[in-house]
Amino acid sequence: MTETPLRVGYRVRASELVGRNWLNTGGKQLQLEDLRGKIVLLDFWTFCCINCLHVLDELRPLEEKYADVFVTVGVHSPKFEHEADPEALAAAVERYEIHHPVLDDPDLTTWQAYTARAWPTLVVIDPEGYIVAHLSGEGHAAGLESLVEELVAEHEAKGTLHRGDGPYVPAEPSAGDLRFPGKVLALPSSGTFLVGDSGHHRLVELEADLTTVRRTIGSGTRGFADGSAADAQFNEPQGLALLPAQVARRVGYDVVVADTVNHRLRGVALESGTVRTIAGNGIQRLLDAENQVKARPVELQETSHDLGGTSEDIPDDAAPRLEDTHLGMDAVNISLSSPWDVVWSTTLQRIVIAMAGTHQIFTVDPVSGSVDILAGTGLEGLLDGDSTAAWFAQSSGLTEDDHGNLWIADSETSAVRVLSFLTVNGRNRTQVQTAIGTGLFDFGFRDGEAGQARLQHPLGVTALPDGSIAIADTYNGAVRRYDPATRQVSTLMRGLSEPSDVLVDTAPVESGGEPLLIVVETNKHQLVRLPIPKEALAVDEGASQTQRPKTAVVPGDLAVTVRFSAPKGQKLDDRWGDPTQLKVSSSPESLLVSGGGTGMGLQRQLVLAGDVPEGVLHITARAAACDGEPGGEIPDHAACHLYQQDWGIPVTLSADGETELTLDLRGLD
Repeated sequence: MTETPLRVGYRVRASELVGRNWLNTGGKQLQLEDLRGKIVLLDFWTFCCINCLHVLDELRPLEEKYADVFVTVGVHSPKFEHEADPEALAAAVERYEIHHPVLDDPDLTTWQAYTARAWPTLVVIDPEGYIVAHLSGEGHAAGLESLVEELVAEHEAKGTLHRGDGPYVPAEPSAGDLRFPGKVLALPSSGTFLVGDSGHHRLVELEADLTTVRRTIGSGTRGFADGSAADAQFNEPQGLALLPAQVARRVGYDVVVADTVNHRLRGVALESGTVRTIAGNGIQRLLDAENQVKARPVELQETSHDLGGTSEDIPDDAAPRLEDTHLGMDAVNISLSSPWDVVWSTTLQRIVIAMAGTHQIFTVDPVSGSVDILAGTGLEGLLDGDSTAAWFAQSSGLTEDDHGNLWIADSETSAVRVLSFLTVNGRNRTQVQTAIGTGLFDFGFRDGEAGQARLQHPLGVTALPDGSIAIADTYNGAVRRYDPATRQVSTLMRGLSEPSDVLVDTAPVESGGEPLLIVVETNKHQLVRLPIPKEALAVDEGASQTQRPKTAVVPGDLAVTVRFSAPKGQKLDDRWGDPTQLKVSSSPESLLVSGGGTGMGLQRQLVLAGDVPEGVLHITARAAACDGEPGGEIPDHAACHLYQQDWGIPVTLSADGETELTLDLRGLD
């Protein structure tokens, strides 16, 4: 493993910031020269990415503390086609309360100039306009603060630091009673609907007309506080689940809320409106370094595919299996990470959580406080099979069908997955299968046979009365339908503004009518009730892939090195051996002749096929570090951290291409 200091050891002039437009500058087109004298952090992000959203929250305290010397510039370099829409970007900047200038970089011009390879990527520029650090992933706040302190002292002494206000100019706010609502829940006893009013950091109970506000729960101020409906605080609440009446009576609350940015689950008593914390200590979970970095290989087992596939074995180079899926019996003292949706499982008699931040599915028993991992290793991607070996990618929507299966909107793979509880050869098995979707960089708008159909970053799912699944196909502005019996995908409605959730309204059935569909239109700040069409549309606008610059590499031997240096005040956690891990695979699989799989260390020798012209290398790096001085012992109860980044690197094979590929988890460019 190669360790390098955080700061660059040579002077590299920062490239100019080039893009389509600027946001949060009052209409001014900024130049790098306008920022001279400030410490500048370029945050390369895309608004679909949960890791990027984590970085936005990590940076808020730094931006506040060093407001007179430190300027963040968000460089929005989109992954999905929809994210290149300037109106969608402006809405995202408002929705996530971004209080710094943002450069719209739809053609990835500035992304390429700074050799960014992943979302998020952070580049620090000193007051004289030179690059001093290049980082990937999240979790760098402490190291950045140390670097800012160092640069302030250095450039104040040189006279090159200029204190004063930065270039941020807030945009005009939009919205009304609702602001960027996320998820909706029917309250059958009252005929009303509870909405996660994410942009207002509260819950809103709407009358049956979906517009009249009956009451609000939460103060409307971003924060965290338990208490009365007026005093409680949320932070971008999303998913909502109603507990069975007998469970609610035992635990003293009726509704479970995914309080996403607080990394907690909250319980709401509907009669009083009081709010309590039921799971999560507010510290973002970064996966257990001991269990996850030192995971054991997966065992070969049969998997049962009931979505039209055939039985097959999990490959022997698949993801590592979780060592221990039981996290503990004290839910409020366990770390969570961006819980995005929740649902009550009648099969498990537990709350199921789409844990977007760790790409996993958790459960919690509200009575005992037991928290467990139901599915997912924490590696980001699309891999089916046994639940403890499966990969997910920012799961954001959940629903249960009449058979007790759990359907999952797996947003970053533009996929819909299903988690089934089976008995195979006398053993109880929990299996993950993909209904729609093919991978992290594949998307589109195409109906038809499920294997060829495409979605674009779906966030919500619900089971329809006929047994099919309705999908909030968020970035396509549509509601899609998947029929498990025929494995056909169709379009129910389109022309919506970032629909983030769907819900069946069965109230009309009681008076002899047909069920309707309630859709949360996030970017129009409203809920709409629409008929379920008897004849669905058949749309084919094609399949796409995320377009990023390709790296020319030689066929044959390719050396991969990921550079990492623990921040000041931390040391590598070597108590159980090498605390680093590298996972390598490729699309197509035939691109990678050897060197794939999961192993310790941050260096790998690959062999690439000479007869495959191009493809994508999928690389995941992890490193575990704990508070403590290098060379010393790690103190008891020291805080430990897991640094992780996933790269999908498009490559073309060329005789004069690169023979080495160097990536920065935390190090030099």
